[in-house]
Amino acid sequence: MKKQNRRKKVALVLSSGGARGLVHIGVIEELLAEGYEISSIAGCSMGALVGGIYATGRLPEFREWMKTINKRKMLELADLSLSINHVVKGERIIEAIKEIVPDVRIEDLPVPFCAVATDWLHGREVVFRKGSLFDAIRASISLPSFFSPVRRDGMILIDGGIVNPIPLNRVARTEGDILMGVDVSGHDYEGQTELQKVMDAKQKRDRSIAKSLLARLIPDDIEFNYITLLSRTSSLMIRQNSKLMVELFRPDLLLDIQLGRFGSFDYDKSEKLVAIGRQRTRRLLQRVATT
Repeated sequence: MKKQNRRKKVALVLSSGGARGLVHIGVIEELLAEGYEISSIAGCSMGALVGGIYATGRLPEFREWMKTINKRKMLELADLSLSINHVVKGERIIEAIKEIVPDVRIEDLPVPFCAVATDWLHGREVVFRKGSLFDAIRASISLPSFFSPVRRDGMILIDGGIVNPIPLNRVARTEGDILMGVDVSGHDYEGQTELQKVMDAKQKRDRSIAKSLLARLIPDDIEFNYITLLSRTSSLMIRQNSKLMVELFRPDLLLDIQLGRFGSFDYDKSEKLVAIGRQRTRRLLQRVATT
């Protein structure tokens, strides 16, 4: 199979999805292992981050750095803000990544790349094809109400997933290439809910007297709060937009990966997510080889 596909070029499009976007690393690694050439790449939010870093040639270094991320380090990298429109400034994490992957101009990358953001002020999509790579990534990952928006050229830039979570129409194309989309914007909410019920039942069985008393003081729907409400509402909207983009632009290959066990902020589980990306890509390519 490797020899047969060695000359096949892939125009790769990577979706938004928060920490679930680390799956994209595994997808890229498996494509390369199977002899595919990534001839161009486009990404949104976490897809822009992973895709842009791949285009620099520093994806292995970034993966190794992600292995060091735990809950404590996540807190260290979270430059908390007192602003009323965001929780985290988002500069500290970008500066930390720059120590691993130096900034470069997009037009100088060896692989054609673009990132998508949303201009909140004018309600339109913004596509970055030139200029600072990390300026483009920082704009694309600006999750509303979490990261600080980016102000640039009279625009207020937020997460690209709001308008185009899987930018199949923005990736550079070459003759004979394969358009492949990887969508991790979906979330298996039903599966997650069922899993939570099982865990809650186990906790109730194992609960001590003290925990039982505490449970009476804390409502069962404590997870339904401002943050979870905003996060899930945004995820549902982005998911619907990604489905629409797939229907409109119909990629040759599509990996639609919904993960119930992983949340948008599970960055400390990078290796598990990378492994899922490799496994799902391997299965897809095996199906393609037998058709």
